[in-house]
Amino acid sequence: MKALSSRLWHSRLEPSELRDIQAAKFRKYLATRVLPFSAFYRQRFAAAGVSASDIHSLEDLTKIPFTSKTDLLNTPDNPQRVRDFVLMPDEKVLRRQAGTLLGAVLHGPGGMKSRFEHEFRPLLMTSTTGRSSGPVPFLFTGHDLDILTEAGRRIMEVGDSAASNRHVNLFPFAPHLAFWQTHYAGIGHGTFCVSTGGGKVMGTDGNVGLIERIAPDVIIGMPTFMYHVLTQAVAQDRHWPQIRKIVLGGEKVPPGLRRKFRALCAELGAGRVEVLACYGFTEGKMAWMECPPPMGEETSGYHVSPDFGIIEIIDPDTLKPVPDGHAGEIVFTALDSRGTVVLRYRTGDLIEGGLSHEPCPHCGRTCPRLTGNISRVSEMRTIDTAKLKGTLVDFNALEHVLDDLEGIGPWQIELCKVNDDPYECDAVVIHSVTGRTEGRAALEREIMDRVYRVAEIHPNKVEWHTEAEMSERQGVGRLLKEEKIVDHRPKAGQEPAPEKVSGSSTHLIK
Repeated sequence: MKALSSRLWHSRLEPSELRDIQAAKFRKYLATRVLPFSAFYRQRFAAAGVSASDIHSLEDLTKIPFTSKTDLLNTPDNPQRVRDFVLMPDEKVLRRQAGTLLGAVLHGPGGMKSRFEHEFRPLLMTSTTGRSSGPVPFLFTGHDLDILTEAGRRIMEVGDSAASNRHVNLFPFAPHLAFWQTHYAGIGHGTFCVSTGGGKVMGTDGNVGLIERIAPDVIIGMPTFMYHVLTQAVAQDRHWPQIRKIVLGGEKVPPGLRRKFRALCAELGAGRVEVLACYGFTEGKMAWMECPPPMGEETSGYHVSPDFGIIEIIDPDTLKPVPDGHAGEIVFTALDSRGTVVLRYRTGDLIEGGLSHEPCPHCGRTCPRLTGNISRVSEMRTIDTAKLKGTLVDFNALEHVLDDLEGIGPWQIELCKVNDDPYECDAVVIHSVTGRTEGRAALEREIMDRVYRVAEIHPNKVEWHTEAEMSERQGVGRLLKEEKIVDHRPKAGQEPAPEKVSGSSTHLIK
């Protein structure tokens, strides 16, 4: 595996050659691991009349039905359905595949058992956040942890982090991919990385104090909590000139937000600071780093690992694959996972620039890249205003509007009902923080105008809060993912919630 992985990651293969190698590897993976040991896919492939021998190229992936989030959810008839996605090995089948005599000669009976246990015994669990449905667990074996470690090393490699750098991990202690990917990235890269556990464990002051003592070169975490920590550090007149990189995951990171992070770091005495983003999701069991662009240039996208997974981009309406460079929904297929495995998994993430196999203009790598802004299908909400009924609003675009706007800090979009009446029209309220004491009326008008230009809706009002109030509204240090879009609209027949501080929302990176 290591030789092939190194070849696919480091070499300058032509796209057709890379896809041929992926197809051959996937066919073998299906025949020897997924179909013999996955109850779900064994049944799914049989129902579709598809076998491993039917996969000759990546175009043949279309013969395989999609997997969606609903497939992973337990049902009354199958309360342990997620277990059907876990590879449950049959030792007799494994011994036939390995060759009993050859395996015994090379490794001995004890050695073969250890190899099988490393490959298939679950050692770690992460889970989805469970905002739109119940949390779904994903199991990692020793083999998976090897992949997670290598994927983390590649994140460090792409991000140009030196082994001598000090890293602070602000992701919360939780069975959440972002925390564990960061932890194993430090191990894979052989670098110092201390985890604070986020706001719940040490609080904001504890995180600021630890960063002061550690003096890290790189700080890693969720954008909302990171912004809160840096803002508090500025307010406390801290001096952190050593910061070289801010690495973010868990939420979208538009250009305006990056500018705000660089401005905060400048106030802390840092010089040129790169603000980079990682993209990942629980079902993929790994994350990918965007390639750092030269200062002033746009990012060239996220470098994905072609040896560990296959990425497709599909039209979410027709469900047909689209060519490179075309927008669509990201679909993921595991190529070497054990534990919990998904194939042709619809992520619900939309990418504007699609997939590219062209050499990266910044680093020259030819491994596939996900390019352009990534947004969530679930952030398309229908609202009923006084003038427009059933208007579909893309709140992904509104997030970019607010993050790109100078003069405002953390924010939250609240959907509610006029007068809290479930039979009334919908209302949109923008909550935010600003350091301005004068000119707020002009800033409110600018927010209103920009929102209307993008979404063709007029927010009902803008409400200003202190940093502490905004942190409480977003759940900073209290929730696994801070809430930036909340829906407090009561349904007819329900009493309105007495307090509008927290609600439900779905964020980009699960």
